[in-house]
Amino acid sequence: MITQLNPPLPMMTSKGPALAHFLIDYGAETHLMWVCFLDENGACWTVPNPEVRMAPNWSLQRRYRDAPSPVATLKPTGQAAMPG
Repeated sequence: MITQLNPPLPMMTSKGPALAHFLIDYGAETHLMWVCFLDENGACWTVPNPEVRMAPNWSLQRRYRDAPSPVATLKPTGQAAMPG
């Protein structure tokens, strides 16, 4: 079964950032396959489910695990720490 994603979903793939436009489900014995177009050059790749992650979205609190917490960057006075 193939499903068109509307709107396309921003994904992080093993090939780089991309937009997923379709999802293919071949059944219980296989991974879901995401049809993605790479941001870098528009190349189309079908990427198996273990090799994709949703792109981070700060508004939805979907962030990278290794990103520092905003609370950790605050000084005790409540002012943001200066980078450096």
